[in-house]
Amino acid sequence: MSSAGPRRIHAPADALPHSAAPPLRAETPAPARPAPEQQTEPEPAKARDAEREQEPEASRAPKAEKKPLSPKLRALLSAGAALVVLGAASWWYRGTFFEDTDDAQIDGYISTVSPRVAGTVIQVHVDDNQTVTLNQVLIELDPTDLRVARDQAKAALAQAEAQLRAEQSDASVTETTNQTLVATSSSDVVSGAAGVAEAQQTTLQANAQLKQAEADNQLAQTEKVRTQQLFQSGAVAQSELDSRVAAADAAAAQLQAQQGALEAARRRVDEEAAKAHAASSRLQEAKSNAPEVLDAKRATVDLRRASVDAAKAALEQAELNLSYATMNAPVKGIVGKRSVNVGDRVTVGQALLGITQIDKLWVTADFRETQVRRMHVGQHATVHVDALGRDFDGDVESIAAATGSRYSVLPPENASGNYVKVVQRLPVRIHLRPGQAGLDLLRPGMSVEPEVRVK
Repeated sequence: MSSAGPRRIHAPADALPHSAAPPLRAETPAPARPAPEQQTEPEPAKARDAEREQEPEASRAPKAEKKPLSPKLRALLSAGAALVVLGAASWWYRGTFFEDTDDAQIDGYISTVSPRVAGTVIQVHVDDNQTVTLNQVLIELDPTDLRVARDQAKAALAQAEAQLRAEQSDASVTETTNQTLVATSSSDVVSGAAGVAEAQQTTLQANAQLKQAEADNQLAQTEKVRTQQLFQSGAVAQSELDSRVAAADAAAAQLQAQQGALEAARRRVDEEAAKAHAASSRLQEAKSNAPEVLDAKRATVDLRRASVDAAKAALEQAELNLSYATMNAPVKGIVGKRSVNVGDRVTVGQALLGITQIDKLWVTADFRETQVRRMHVGQHATVHVDALGRDFDGDVESIAAATGSRYSVLPPENASGNYVKVVQRLPVRIHLRPGQAGLDLLRPGMSVEPEVRVK
């Protein structure tokens, strides 16, 4: 407790008892009113008093003097006005020199890895969110069936090559045979012509000899008759007659022999002519049929050669299929959306995983059609990435050839009667300048806010 004396409690007046009420204060006597004659005032003074009574109470109060503004208040008002002017200038500057949008995101290439041959998965070497390099082994398939197919292709190739060699030899033999036949037939034709000529010459000689024999026979017969007449007259001896008779008989025999020789020469001419005609026919046949036979053999050779080429292609395909059993990374990047496990039976073209190429990223910004009127390729852009809270520099790389709605699955059809004019958006591709810090942290799909300087 305080060292001061006890506090005195004052109760309100209405709370005190009547007996304890304070004594009434004595009233002072009112001043004496002046006499009526003393209260009279001049008329102008009375008028002023009346007007003063009619004025409101506030007007009769004394007017307060205006206080000057304090320096602090003046500074605040100046700062506010400066902020308003600065904001208006900033709004005009940004609206005039820049275009921005919040409908934008990071884009990039995502390569889908799928098998080129069907098979059973025996190894998976990567997992989601793992970084891979170019040609890194990702998945392995069972190569047994593919190895058997390769061996079959090798055997088919060997068989086709053997058939080709056989047909090539047969074609060579046929070509040689045809050439020999043509040459032999040509020789026979020449020989036949020579034989005909020789037989004709023999015929001419036989004909001349026949004429000589006829003349000799006629002379011998004449000599025989004359000698017989002389012998009958006794002019010649018997021996002379016998000599003439023998000479006549010999001349007759010679004539007969020459007639036979002429007939034989004529028959030989016919024979030689027939041989020459046969040789000419064989030559014509060889010349006309030999090319066709040779062409048929060569066509067979070409067919076998094509079979060899087909077998080589089949072997190459089999070897490629065997190499496809090992699936390598087509690009470097980050693995995502893996949907394959050991033991799965996969088919050709089945999506197994994706690889995002984080070293080739860009920004796709959907600007309103009214924003791209002053936009063109090469303009500088600043891209703010929400996830990182930082800005990146870029340049406008290209502007889409159509609005986003035209590329949709169901594009708008204004002719159907439900046309409503709305502001369309055009995708604009912004290239991010290389060498900036933090580019490796960007991922496709991140929301960004690009700002393009259009002036």
